Amino acid sequence: MSKYEELLKDFTAYGRSANGAQALMQHIAERLHEAMARYNWVGFYLMEAPALDALVLGPYSGSFMPTLRIPLDKGLCGAAATSAQTVVVNNVQADPRYLGSDMVKSNIVVPIFAKKQAKKRVVAELCIESYFADTFNKPEQSFIESCAALVGPYLEKEASAAAEKADTAP
Repeated sequence: MSKYEELLKDFTAYGRSANGAQALMQHIAERLHEAMARYNWVGFYLMEAPALDALVLGPYSGSFMPTLRIPLDKGLCGAAATSAQTVVVNNVQADPRYLGSDMVKSNIVVPIFAKKQAKKRVVAELCIESYFADTFNKPEQSFIESCAALVGPYLEKEASAAAEKADTAP
């Protein structure tokens, strides 16, 4: 079993008993940071409610303080959220959209989706930064996208529960 398969198996198993999406995201961030030597910062950004015009920092693990809030028209995180597509930059100094640390060389941002009335929408992102250039090849990208996809159903379930609770409140 590959390291990718082992980690995905761990995340799936942890998710079955996790106390919500936040706990699952924290577990994923910590395990990826520990297990993958070139993942120097791993974190989640959540779509800010109710305006949905920015991303706010969620669970993370890493070696530097991240940006707390990112408007959707800024940075690689904003680009991934607005395009609803994975953004991979293996030389961030060459991309003017990059907002982070000068030590970072590579960055990947993967949107996390929830279905809302049969329509997918971005609800969060998994962001990984590396101090090494050319960290994120195609197999690495597929693995990270699989990690991100595990989180969507948990966020969707929590949003549905919150909406149901709001509907039944007096």
